[in-house]
Amino acid sequence: MARSTSVFACSACGAQTPKWQGQCPHCEAWNSLERRNFAAGDARAGGTPAAAAHSFAGTMAAESKRLGTGQDELDRVLGGGLVLGSVVLIGGDPGIGKSTLLLQVAAHVGRSRAVLYASAEESVAQVGLRARRLGVAAAELTLANENDLDAVLALAAERKVCLLVVDSIQTVQCGDAGSLAGAVTQLRECTARLVRFAKSTGTAVIIIGHVTKEGAIAGPRLLEHLVDTVLYFESEAGSRYRLVRATKNRFGASHELGFFAMSEAGLKQVKNPSAIFLARSPEPAAGSIVTVTRDGGRPLLVELQGLVDRMRFGAPRCVSQGLNSNRVAMLLAVLHRHAGLSLQEHDVFANVVGGIRIEETSWDLPLVLALASSLKDQPLPRSLVAFGELGLTGELRPVAYGEERLREAHKQGFTQALIARDNAPRKPLAGLEVLVAGRVGEALSTAFSVQANLSVLNPPARTHARS
Repeated sequence: MARSTSVFACSACGAQTPKWQGQCPHCEAWNSLERRNFAAGDARAGGTPAAAAHSFAGTMAAESKRLGTGQDELDRVLGGGLVLGSVVLIGGDPGIGKSTLLLQVAAHVGRSRAVLYASAEESVAQVGLRARRLGVAAAELTLANENDLDAVLALAAERKVCLLVVDSIQTVQCGDAGSLAGAVTQLRECTARLVRFAKSTGTAVIIIGHVTKEGAIAGPRLLEHLVDTVLYFESEAGSRYRLVRATKNRFGASHELGFFAMSEAGLKQVKNPSAIFLARSPEPAAGSIVTVTRDGGRPLLVELQGLVDRMRFGAPRCVSQGLNSNRVAMLLAVLHRHAGLSLQEHDVFANVVGGIRIEETSWDLPLVLALASSLKDQPLPRSLVAFGELGLTGELRPVAYGEERLREAHKQGFTQALIARDNAPRKPLAGLEVLVAGRVGEALSTAFSVQANLSVLNPPARTHARS
């Protein structure tokens, strides 16, 4: 009889250690090591069949088949559609629209191919009611209200579905896992079985996952390692717009973005997302400027707003929304040292309109221009767009994909662009005047001289008092 050997596996990261410890030595999680027993002779060559081998040349020649979801924005995030045999994990806040989007996707695929939508949170009648509200229907779409994962997989294998949607992973369970649904052991085992089912049958699997109050998918990080693609649904409170962001994608680019708008008929894709963030005031206002950022694989035009107000009491405040607050403080020091604009006695506020967060450094120059505009109470030209990174010595540094940003700005109707000298295009762009600068002081002088010239060409209309 084979001797039984035990190891201790971490429920958070899956790492193994020969003896129990209070803290996992790999992910440093506390009280996460669990005992697991196995036969010592199981892994030896005598009784274990050889693994199946495949020619590397043959796998290189084979192309991955993809399923269109009916949503171009979602296909863009996935890298061109759902890959057969892949597992996608999508998470988001409650009520953000995860089930709505996946029901629309399931109905689109179910028009021509077999699809199973398994919901352990809602009854079949509730899912059908939502489908009628969305106006979706599909002959090959099957609904199931079941929390036993083995029963769900058996039904999927019986109907030979090409797409399986599980809503949600925290509510299904395996009978032999020995714990309640949502426990770490259940999450790990259920996800592993779904991955094995997808790889062995070639079925595309989409899993809905709950998120914690910090915004991460609930459960061990091992879930994100097991699946092929991880998507996050994001939205600002009260906004009708939704962002789908890929944080992991084995079949496409990660950090790709998809934009949707919530309506009575479900989620509608937004083909021109720059228009969302450019709903500006019809009248020029001090402290406002448009920049071109790049999130994922596309350039986006967003409005930056800066407000400078004289400090009334206490210490000056520096508040930012959608921008790194430490970098904002650094730019204030650069503005003081190399441009002669001191904001030490002012409260400074910075905001990105539309609720998006900018992670790159192309917003350095436009934020400095917006703060200077607010301090001087002098609006910048509405036809001007700016982007560029500022160094600690006051130099204006180039950013990546400069020509793509300029083309997007011209596409949206802007006629002037202020950028770093090293970002100047090789060939002039028709209809777009490119202004270049090498240092922050030069950039400020150029921007406000453009506004002064526009004021001379278009003087404000005079008002006549009534006699």
